Amino acid sequence: MNAAVAKKAAPKKSAAKKETAKGKVSNAALYDVLQRPVITEKSTMASEQNKVTFKVRKDADKAQIRQAVEEIFGVTVKSVNTITLKGKTKRFRGLPGQRSDTKKAVVTLAEGQSIDLTAGVR
Repeated sequence: MNAAVAKKAAPKKSAAKKETAKGKVSNAALYDVLQRPVITEKSTMASEQNKVTFKVRKDADKAQIRQAVEEIFGVTVKSVNTITLKGKTKRFRGLPGQRSDTKKAVVTLAEGQSIDLTAGVR
């Protein structure tokens, strides 16, 4: 009976270690996760509801995006929603080609929090 309990406990510990190791990102890599803000009419309207949209790396997960926004901008993140946009098929010099896939993240900030994306723009 004890051997069966020990076998069941071992995978749970290793799974927990993988989750914590996967979610951590170094400070230098935080600036690589967020590529640029997305400033469109739709994202501007969403900013009234404490939502900010960023273009992010394709391999970034929600935990990394949350950590990057909280560390870089010093705000509290309520939730992160991600959207993977498939690249369009286009013609380049008469030959068919494919644009790269991109990923967007819509970050909902806690009540009373805000990010000024237009700071420094003249």
